[in-house]
Amino acid sequence: MPSFVITGVSRSLGFEFLRQYSAKPENAVIGIVRDKASTDKKVSEELGDRSNIHIIEADITKYDDLKRAADVAGKINGGRLNYLIANAGYVSQFDAYDGIGTLGQYPQELEADLLKCFTTNVVANVHLINLFLPQILKGDVKKVIALSSGLADLDPINKFDLEIGPNYTISKAGLNAAIAKFSAQYKKDGVLFMAIGPGLIEVGQYSTATPEQLQRMGGMLQKFLQYEPSFKGPVTPEVGIHKVISVIERATIEDGFGGSFVSQNGNKQRL
Repeated sequence: MPSFVITGVSRSLGFEFLRQYSAKPENAVIGIVRDKASTDKKVSEELGDRSNIHIIEADITKYDDLKRAADVAGKINGGRLNYLIANAGYVSQFDAYDGIGTLGQYPQELEADLLKCFTTNVVANVHLINLFLPQILKGDVKKVIALSSGLADLDPINKFDLEIGPNYTISKAGLNAAIAKFSAQYKKDGVLFMAIGPGLIEVGQYSTATPEQLQRMGGMLQKFLQYEPSFKGPVTPEVGIHKVISVIERATIEDGFGGSFVSQNGNKQRL
């Protein structure tokens, strides 16, 4: 029975991972969330009675919570894990519409937000991976996937002067480096580590934006069109996560994916 552990399944992309993977009864899907009760309710209402779903409560920024979650998951999956998907993360709203120099006018807020991005998106995921690695090493598939962001790709940043989202971008770049370092150590053991940017997916992240902020976002979309003239805008979570899962399934160490940072297309094409 293929086994999965996915963080952040209470909503958005994480819930879509949960929905798609649990659609196959033979998959044992373990989700880690901060609020188990509300997630159980959502699962019941939207997915019905899927007995292959198991929800564990833990705050990924708290090491002891993650350790307990790993212990509970180990009892569910018999200590053998095929896929670990580090999906949970912090998406800053503080930096969503401004460049790093503009945010520097608010040094205390900038530092606090940058540290929160790094703690959640890098440190927490390093702990998550270390705690679940013993189960991955005993599994048959041995795949560890981190959800990154195309914004952390230096080439389009430099080519198109992509200013906004600096804190989030910096933290995702750190996550990509962590994945590469894990791969360097564990590739010899047959573990595939990779980071995947899922592309632009509509999850309501700009629903509270002001007209001025939306204008800045419009400028970013114009740059996306320069990058990929066929770009039609954000896709649905169903479409976006299906693409990511396809990459996860076909990627292998032998094909050079170990330690890589790829897009939802399985390459460097971000849109």
